[in-house]
Amino acid sequence: MALHVIVGKGPVGTTTAELLAARGHRVRVLSRSGGVSTDAVEHVRVDAADAAALTRAATGAAALYNAVNPEYHRWATDWPPVAAALLTAAERTGAVLVTMGNLYVYGRPSGPMTPESPLAATDTKGRVRLAMWRDALAAHEAGRIRMTEARAGDFVGPQVPPAHSHLVRQLDTLRRGRRAWVVGDPDVPRSWSYLPDVAATLAVLGTDERALGRAWHVPSSPPRSQRQALTELAAAMGRPPVPVSGLPWAALSAIGLVAPRMREIVDIRHQFDQEYVLDATATTETFGLTATPWDEVLAATAGAPVASRA
Repeated sequence: MALHVIVGKGPVGTTTAELLAARGHRVRVLSRSGGVSTDAVEHVRVDAADAAALTRAATGAAALYNAVNPEYHRWATDWPPVAAALLTAAERTGAVLVTMGNLYVYGRPSGPMTPESPLAATDTKGRVRLAMWRDALAAHEAGRIRMTEARAGDFVGPQVPPAHSHLVRQLDTLRRGRRAWVVGDPDVPRSWSYLPDVAATLAVLGTDERALGRAWHVPSSPPRSQRQALTELAAAMGRPPVPVSGLPWAALSAIGLVAPRMREIVDIRHQFDQEYVLDATATTETFGLTATPWDEVLAATAGAPVASRA
């Protein structure tokens, strides 16, 4: 089978590597710290901003996956050199560049977001991701590289660290039966993307020529508000519902004066004060991918066994 090279060993990179290996592909994971190689996945220490090192490590690969995850408050400084190095490596090796993107590029949505929605980012992080997308697309259209991108909603699943998930970080709160404090309006609908569904989408985009030259949304569960999702997650844990309240933006702004990550959250307030929902119809119609049923997502995230379906 083909060689697939994944840059980044966070939850997205690790889950995608495991899936590709399970499907019989050769998998190489590149990261700054390296790792312990197994028969299924090879780990190599590489700086993602070093184009020459990336090229050497990706030579012979069918696909090169961007699963890098810079510190949240360092996107403006850390992403541009990494993105440039990945473009160079993709051009030099001929590997398809598959980027794990997000919904930031759309800015404040006026309805469900599709890959054809206006790219109207106004915040710093959204502009960074938009510049990355436009640079990669321009290189594709010029015939220098072949590329595609997956975009997902908020991550959920047992593979996601609490710091990277608005739901997973509340598990201990639910166990203790305490009030859950959330970012934004707890009652506006949001899309939640199960990490194995994210990995499944990336794996298909890296192996199907139909994916090239455009972005695709990860099939995700029907939208639920944070209050709904936390109530259902508590039930999956065998716990009663807890009160759910939104953190005041004034308080978050004050915290942001000393906490860079919180300052970045305030900068994307528009993602939390109104409906923030994706539409993955094109992905399902083209590749046949569908979202894992929500009850299974809840059970897996809660650590409960998944009931078999008839």
